[in-house]
Amino acid sequence: MATKSVSIRIEEEMLKKIGYVADYEGRSVNSHILVLVRENIRQFEQAHGKIEGDIRPDINVKPGKKQ
Repeated sequence: MATKSVSIRIEEEMLKKIGYVADYEGRSVNSHILVLVRENIRQFEQAHGKIEGDIRPDINVKPGKKQ
């Protein structure tokens, strides 16, 4: 599975707050955002049907280590 990077623009206060929540949950900001994205995909698929693809949003797949 290829891992891609995405850059987002986010207000500083919102970044601090998402960092606070991520830390509370024991995650990095990146990992926490992935959890939120997976949950959004799961909710969308529940309401509208499965989106074609191999990645299951209910599984927290971490990218492999770079060598």
